[in-house]
Amino acid sequence: MKAAITTKAGSPEVIEIQEISTPQVKPGWVLIKVKAFGLNRSELFTRRGDSPGVEFPRIQGIECVGVVEEDPSNTYEKGQQVAAIMGGMGRFFDGGYAEFTMAPLEIIFPFSSSLDWGTLGAIPEMFQTVSGSLNQALEIQKGETLLIRGGTSSIGMLACQLAKAKGLTVLSTTRNSEKKQALLDNGVDHVILDEGTVKDQVRKIYPRGVDKVLELIGTRTLKDSLKCIAPKGMVCMTGILGNEWTIKEFTPMGDIPSLGRLTVYMGESDNLSKNLLQEFIDDVEKGTIQLRIDRIFQLDEVAKAHQYMEDNKAKGKLVVKVE
Repeated sequence: MKAAITTKAGSPEVIEIQEISTPQVKPGWVLIKVKAFGLNRSELFTRRGDSPGVEFPRIQGIECVGVVEEDPSNTYEKGQQVAAIMGGMGRFFDGGYAEFTMAPLEIIFPFSSSLDWGTLGAIPEMFQTVSGSLNQALEIQKGETLLIRGGTSSIGMLACQLAKAKGLTVLSTTRNSEKKQALLDNGVDHVILDEGTVKDQVRKIYPRGVDKVLELIGTRTLKDSLKCIAPKGMVCMTGILGNEWTIKEFTPMGDIPSLGRLTVYMGESDNLSKNLLQEFIDDVEKGTIQLRIDRIFQLDEVAKAHQYMEDNKAKGKLVVKVE
């Protein structure tokens, strides 16, 4: 089979297309014929060598969609549409950047859909991240106000749609004034131009602050986001679009406002249910949810796709189709 192999830690050029043996299926695992997979910034960090415990060479890819090729447990029939996600995939065992991948039963989610594979490839990790962040970490409720920090990302755009569907008022940030209309078209109630800090703009609209903040930029803007919440408000850090993992100076009894709450979401496959995934796919199929896909690459373009992601050119989800 053909696979995009990260040969060592480094720049996108370390990803090479190679012909290797198809994995031999083993008990408790399922062999999947990969049809598509989404790209994720965590894979960028893994490729750079920033993910602890990852050994190279490695076939990366923390998610994929495809069809069952072989399942020794007979849980799934050959040809069944499935998604595989997280659980060490692409880090501690080979992942989705290949024509075939082998994944443990516990991270496999069956579904049925007539959507094209390019669209389906954008869904698993994106939906798991957004749904988990909003519902499990932030516990959003109808009538609340939500600030999305990093609103033009694929996660930010989808989070807005799900929050609006649940009856929240959404504020969303962008560093580019030209993207304001795209946010408004996506349902955002208030667009905030982010020039490094947004506290004053947010509090001009809501003097007490907002109820919840979905922090997708990460450590670069986290302290400012904490200044945006109302008493007993909550910030969930989910993304690292700012490419920085740590804060050099952080004072909990100072940077976290009194009664404020700070949490993180690092979802795993057990945060996603088969029913929720199928319901979401059905909503996409019906047009109730609009996915924002920036570009679809082919398997032999994975290195090029990583460079595109690293250059921050994407205005939505990046997907790779496996022909």
